[in-house]
Amino acid sequence: MSFWVGNSNTKNIVYAYDDYEPKDNEFLKDVKGCATYTEIKEWIKSEYGLKVSSLYVAQIKDKCGLEKRLNYNMGEEKSRVPKCPLEKEKAIMEAFRHFNMI
Repeated sequence: MSFWVGNSNTKNIVYAYDDYEPKDNEFLKDVKGCATYTEIKEWIKSEYGLKVSSLYVAQIKDKCGLEKRLNYNMGEEKSRVPKCPLEKEKAIMEAFRHFNMI
C-alpha cells in the first residue's frame, strides 16, 4: 500500500510505503500459481520419489492447456518423442494442483 503527500502541481512528491506481510497463504487460495519446471520436478521427487523430465511436464501442460516456456532445444523431426507414463502423469497433475496451476 502506498500513498503520496502533496498536490498534483508539486514536483516534489513524498512517498510513504507500508509493507504488508500476510500471516499465511490463505489470500492466494484463488490465485492461479506459476511454478517453474525445477520446482515441479523437485516437488514430485520429494513427494513421490519419481524423477520426471521437463519434456513430461511440458506434455502434461499441453494436455491441460497451460502456457509453456519457450523451448530452445528443438530436436529434428526424425527422432521419436517418448510419451509420459501414466504414473508420472498423475504425479505431475498432483504437482499442478499443489502449485495452484489447475
